[in-house]
Amino acid sequence: MKNLILTADDFGAAREVNEAVERAHNEGVLTAASLMVSGAAAADAVRRAKSMRRLRVGLHLVLVDGRPVLPASSVPDLVDARGNFRDDMARAGAAMFFSAKVKAQLAAEIEAQFAAFAATGLKLDHVNAHKHFHLHPTIAALMLRGAKAARATGVRVPLEPQNVLAQVEPYRASPVTMLTAPFARSLSRRLRRQGIAAPNQVFGLAWSGAMTTPRLAGLVEHLPEGLTEIYLHPATGPYPGSAPGYRYGAELAALLDGDIKSRIAAGHIRLGGFADFPVQ
Repeated sequence: MKNLILTADDFGAAREVNEAVERAHNEGVLTAASLMVSGAAAADAVRRAKSMRRLRVGLHLVLVDGRPVLPASSVPDLVDARGNFRDDMARAGAAMFFSAKVKAQLAAEIEAQFAAFAATGLKLDHVNAHKHFHLHPTIAALMLRGAKAARATGVRVPLEPQNVLAQVEPYRASPVTMLTAPFARSLSRRLRRQGIAAPNQVFGLAWSGAMTTPRLAGLVEHLPEGLTEIYLHPATGPYPGSAPGYRYGAELAALLDGDIKSRIAAGHIRLGGFADFPVQ
């Protein structure tokens, strides 16, 4: 059985993202979106999500490259002088692991983001973190505690099969994949013990910001058995804070492409969110 979740990240970051999510779901194959509750257009995203009853919405925890939900004065060791999260993930991650003071602030912020999602009234389908920061063991433990309490159905585990990528186009594995894989496997084991769903495989790391129509079509054509999540970053155009070089419009076009929809149907691939494919 081939089950597929097609997720848009950064929902709520900007109206350009929200507009793309709405189009890709209503007119294309998008089935899920991960909401930044502290995003500049979070309220607009929630309003749109409530009109899309089949869209599965999860929490995209932001602990880097964004702003906290709590006042900066409540999390002084997590933010810079402007009140934004520190962008040095290595140094921030070390402080989160070794400092009890920083860990307490981190726990408070993660709890606040779960509470902000609950306040939207949306059903929580899944949880993940911006830039896969939930692979950090301290963040993972706090996130899982919140996910369990909020009855989240699934969590993204970024394990990307290199052999599948190579079937789509010539590909050389990144050293980052080797570095993150042990943390991802550890997270997968923890999720199964908690009874929370994790995909068998995830695609979006190697081609982050460049999940073009040929690449998405190739992944659908070579989709492995089990539960797969493919995540993208669709937007109708650049926006404040958007990543340089990301092909937002191309990713939206891929989600709207009629040939991809036909390939999914021909392959008898079931689409949905984590709530549609619960842990067996």
